Amino acid sequence: MKLLVDTHVFLWMATAPERLGGAREAVETPANEVLLSAVSTWELAIKVSIGRLALPEAVGGYVTSRMRSLALDGLPVEHVHAAAVEALPMHHRDPFDRLLIAQARTVGATLVTADEAVRPYDIPILWAR
Repeated sequence: MKLLVDTHVFLWMATAPERLGGAREAVETPANEVLLSAVSTWELAIKVSIGRLALPEAVGGYVTSRMRSLALDGLPVEHVHAAAVEALPMHHRDPFDRLLIAQARTVGATLVTADEAVRPYDIPILWAR
């Protein structure tokens, strides 16, 4: 199974895996391809830079080391992903989440999230709770 983790799910995986609930087994199963989008790194960098999030090290090092220890694969943002946002209904206004939704659709991944605002979108969702 191909799984795309939302930014908060990535942070929970790294710091509080018990918060993942039923999604924990799926993201920890070696047979599953678990992806972290560059969108999440961008979101973390913005939140750190505006003081809404504190990390124990710079974003680049934090993400790289946690991706390695959690066995996550990177998902770059491609032009086709950005263009796919155009077709999304405006159920959710958060630009990071909208791009994650577009990426999940484009690459055929299930989005792992606890964000109820993504529910109206026509994508497979694995709820982390």
